[in-house]
Amino acid sequence: MKRLQTYDAPGITVTFDPNVCRHSAVCLRTLPAVFDVGRRRWVAPEAAAVSEVAAAIDACPSGALRYVLKD
Repeated sequence: MKRLQTYDAPGITVTFDPNVCRHSAVCLRTLPAVFDVGRRRWVAPEAAAVSEVAAAIDACPSGALRYVLKD
C-alpha cells in the first residue's frame, strides 16, 4: 500500500491517495500549473488561487485528491 501524500500551501492543504487514484487525469487537464507529473513534487497548490485548486480537486472523479481549507 502506498502512503498518503500531503502538500501544504497558504490557505490550503492538499492530500493525494495513490491507492484510490484511477488516473483519469482530470486534475492534470484542469489545472496543469498545480498538477504536473513531470515534477518531483507533482502537486504545487501554491501555483494557483485556493479557489481554483479546490475546484480542480472537486472535479476528481475518484476522490484520490482532497483538500482542507486553512483559516
